This record gives sequence, C-alpha cells and structure tokens, in this order.
Amino acid sequence: MAFQQHEVDRRTLFKAGLGATVAAVVGTQLAFEGAADAVPSAEFPWIIDCDSWGARPPSSKIQITGNTTNKIILHHMAFPNVTDYSREHAIQLAKDCQNLHMDINGWADTGQHFTVSRGGYVLEGRHRSLETLDAGQHQVISAHCPGENGNAIGIENEGTYITETPPDALLDSLVQLCVAVCQKFRLNAWDIFGHWDFYTTDCPGISFYAQFPMVRSRVLTAMGVSRDAIPARRWPDIWRFVDGPVVEVAQYLLKNLGYDLVPDGNFGFDMNPIVADFQAKNGIPVDPDATFDRATWEALAPALEKDATGLPVTALQFMLGRKGYADVSATGSYDYSTMKAVQDMQRLHGLTPNGKVDLSTWCAVVGGSVKEAFRV
Repeated sequence: MAFQQHEVDRRTLFKAGLGATVAAVVGTQLAFEGAADAVPSAEFPWIIDCDSWGARPPSSKIQITGNTTNKIILHHMAFPNVTDYSREHAIQLAKDCQNLHMDINGWADTGQHFTVSRGGYVLEGRHRSLETLDAGQHQVISAHCPGENGNAIGIENEGTYITETPPDALLDSLVQLCVAVCQKFRLNAWDIFGHWDFYTTDCPGISFYAQFPMVRSRVLTAMGVSRDAIPARRWPDIWRFVDGPVVEVAQYLLKNLGYDLVPDGNFGFDMNPIVADFQAKNGIPVDPDATFDRATWEALAPALEKDATGLPVTALQFMLGRKGYADVSATGSYDYSTMKAVQDMQRLHGLTPNGKVDLSTWCAVVGGSVKEAFRV
C-alpha cells in the first residue's frame, strides 16, 4: 500500500520520537512502545491469540496509540471464497495474511487487529490487539487503513464479496466480535464503517457492504441498546489524514460553494484552510485537523431533487457509481438512472424511497448510518 505524503510525514514524526507536542501539532497519534508478546484472553477465549496460531514475531516493536478509538472498519481480504471452514484452515489463513503483510507489504506485522474466517473462527491479527481489547483503553497502531490506523479497530473478513456475500458463520462471529469491541472501547453499532469509506479501494466489496445495515442492526440488538439512543445520522468523520472517494464528494461540494480546489480525493494541505474557512463562516468550531464532523457535513450537503444539476449532483453520481450502481454516470444532471439508484439506496437504509436527496440520504450515500436503517 502506498502512503500519501501527509501519512508518511506523520509516521516519520513518530519514528523520530518527537513527543506529544509535535504529535499534537500534526493532529494524530502519540505512540509509545511496548512488549510484543501475545497473551490469551480470559474474557474472550473464543479469539485465537497470536501464539496459539503460531504468528511470527513482529519485525519491530508494536506501538500503542494515544488516541481514542472511535470506530470499527470492516474489510474483506480479497482471498478466495473457500469451502474449508475448519480451524486448521483459519490458522493457515492467519499465517498467509501475516506473511503477505510482512514480506510483500513490508509491514511490521499483520495489518489488521482481528481476522474472521469463513468458518467463523476469530483470530488475533497484529500482536497485542487482544491484550488491548481486554484493557479497553488505547488500541494497537495498525496498518489496515491510512489515516485511521490509530483511531479504528480493523477487522478483516476472509473472502471476496463483490458479487457474493459472507457465509452465516462468518457473519455470526463478526457480530460477536463487533459487540466485544464496542463494549470494551465504548463504541456503538453506528460506529461501524467499511474500508472504502476512508480509502480508495474495492474493499469491503459491494455485496458485503450492502449488508452493513443488517450487521449494525444485529450488533445494536446484541448490545441491548435502545432505539431511542440511535442518532439521526452518523457521518464518516474524514479528516486531514484520510484520502478517498468520500473526500472527493466533500471536495465537489466545497467547490460548488466557490472554493478553489480540484476534486481528486486527496485531502491535501490545501484543504485545511478551506475547511477552516467553511466551518468559521457557518458558525462551526474550527477543527485543527479539518475534521468533517456532523455539523460540517450537514452545513455542506445540499438538498437535491429531480432535475437538479451541478457539482453536487456530480458528487452524488460519483459516489453511487462507487457503491455499485454501474449505470449511473457523473454527468451533473439528476437523471432517471440517478433517481433509481437513490431510491434503491434509500430502501436499503430504511428511508422513504422518494428520490429526494436530503441529509439522511446523503449520509447513507457517503457511508454513514442513519437511524431508519436499524431494524430493532
């Protein structure tokens, strides 16, 4: 995986050990080193720890973030959809993944925190991930999603889910794991996202992603959370260390308001003063990391209806295309194909399928969750 320039700069600061003050200036993790020994969990004995599956030692010290964990990011591994659902296969899967990440990607260890096999076995990925889950405090710094490696728990799911969906055993274990992560790190079911919400990738797959409302609903039910507690919308909180399609949508919307930028999905340094200016002009506290929080998104996303035109429509069409609606072209004109795709997206998330793009529809399109999507 190639890191964007600001990601490299940030990692260089940590490697140089420049301390909390500089880390705060760049707005991200304050890392510290610790032992790399894997330890079994008394609380989660169903998670196979690194020692039990025979993990290689990391090539360098595993680091713990100083940040607060604020989300779960789900992946598919883009591995074959095998029918060997055994424990032995799951262990070999973990070894193959670690070898790929260390020997090909050049990472210190497995990139993700946890892995779920198609047979439903849950394995520790990066060393110390199970230890920090037990503690429920600061997570291991991972390598599963640039810009989110110190904020998000990464879960890889065995298989490729562009056209197929995961087997029930995988989904059952994934829900169990998400519940454990949410409870220990004080997260909620609406804090579950997909890899492509924060990076340009086909992961976690179109078909799997369409199951996210169901996965979130199952997690919510298992946690016993009241429907009254669900927020109206949970937007993807992109910030200045995240690149990808959601950033491109934000750039289209900012450009529509007259800001001079190129919608390319790269959250470059030029975005920082633009976001600060937009937040200030809309009475939103200016975030030093240029984070698109709920207030920022909801001041930015315009209502769209049939016959709308312009950059916001292009942004909408661009993202619908990314979500698998291949017949939608980014023409900037709200046409019939766009209407049908919007209605389908609204049905998936429990919204009224009227084709009108309001805040909740925008939130669903860019990868967030909406209250209506929770079937409880």
